[in-house]
Amino acid sequence: MSRREPTGLAFRIGVVTIVVALASVLIAAAVSYSLIRRAAQDEARAQLSREAELVAGLVNPDRDVAPRVRQLLVRSGIRLVLVARNGKIAGRPPLASSDLQGLRSGRAVSRVETIAGHRYYVEGRPRPGGRGVLLVQPARLTSGEARAFLDRELLACLAGLVVAVVAGALLAYRLARPLRQAASGAHRLAAGERDVRIPRGGPAEVAEVADSLNALAGALEASEGRQRDFLLSVSHELRTPLTAITGFAEALRDGVTPPEQVAATGEVMLAEARRLDRLIGDLLALARLAALDFPIYPAATDLRSVVRDAARVWAARCSASGVRCTLEEPPGPVWLSTDAARVRQIIDGLAENALRVTPAGAVIVIALRPQPWGAAVEVRDGGPGLSDDDLAVAFDRGVLYQRYRGVRQGGSGLGLALVQRLAVRLGGTAAAAHAPEGGACFAVTLPWPAAAVPGEQPLEPPSAGGPGS
Repeated sequence: MSRREPTGLAFRIGVVTIVVALASVLIAAAVSYSLIRRAAQDEARAQLSREAELVAGLVNPDRDVAPRVRQLLVRSGIRLVLVARNGKIAGRPPLASSDLQGLRSGRAVSRVETIAGHRYYVEGRPRPGGRGVLLVQPARLTSGEARAFLDRELLACLAGLVVAVVAGALLAYRLARPLRQAASGAHRLAAGERDVRIPRGGPAEVAEVADSLNALAGALEASEGRQRDFLLSVSHELRTPLTAITGFAEALRDGVTPPEQVAATGEVMLAEARRLDRLIGDLLALARLAALDFPIYPAATDLRSVVRDAARVWAARCSASGVRCTLEEPPGPVWLSTDAARVRQIIDGLAENALRVTPAGAVIVIALRPQPWGAAVEVRDGGPGLSDDDLAVAFDRGVLYQRYRGVRQGGSGLGLALVQRLAVRLGGTAAAAHAPEGGACFAVTLPWPAAAVPGEQPLEPPSAGGPGS
């Protein structure tokens, strides 16, 4: 069974506008009919009153009425009742006795009466000697008046419908056109175009949709641009060790490497291979972190011991480059429920990043600071540092690498992105700031307990001696 296509917005707006206009015309017709009918009745009574005055002055109730006068009254649908001096009533319809008594007593009569289920206008004028003249007319619109009224109402209804159709069409066009443009732009974005820009038009809400799609297109264009630059930079980083390994391997194969340099050549090839392995490992780690399947194994961990071990290794590596590495630690253990191997991976990533930019004679500081809510691990360097703009994007993949490529020593831009994602998976945060040593300070906060560990029961804060003491 094929799915029925929904009706368009323009069609719905047109239908709703026409229905609302038709309902408005009908309601207005009902209200105006009541007002016109009342006004017509008031006018008919006033006209009958004037005719009663005229007839009372022309007719003698004691004599027969002139045929011309009676003919005019009959043609107008008016009954003439004469009250003679002797009490005789000529042309009497079924009237209320109070009307006749009022005329005999010299009072004028002007009222609406219901006689035999029908409403009548009654206008009476007294004459001297107990005589009088009564005019009786049915209280209804004449056929001509009713037809004229219906014609006017029909004309008004048609005019209202025409106006509603035109207004609905214009409104539908004004709303639907920018929405169609937005839909077309969205399809083009989905097809891979990134230079799509939708003109801003229509009501504020529709214009906001266009602004949002334009912002999305710009963000996608910038993001894909960063991805292209990142792939280019990663390709360059991968090609460098591959080129070195290939060149030395060809030299060994061709026998052009002196025997005394074979061991040194092997060391260079091994270092480049390890560098290549590290880059590939970072790429895989980032991909797995993005897929949320990165393994985390939380356990009771003394962070001071983890930081000490890392500082010991990096002190030796820094010394080989002429850089001092110092440790700032609390006097006692700092226990948290976290993954010690991932914390060590964070410290190694930050320290390696610091060593690349720190000149000989400067210092790198690895610090652990206990906090009421957990602990903070810092790596500070005495390198060239970062600007305020750099701090805001320090953990964005490849951004700093692109900014300072060819200006200062740096890696592929994967390390800081990996640190930031690891910190998040451990339930913490990563931040960048200016360091008192003159360079940059990267700090990772780990809460108590590690909130990002699913299913892990929070540990009770251990005593100063550690677990089990």
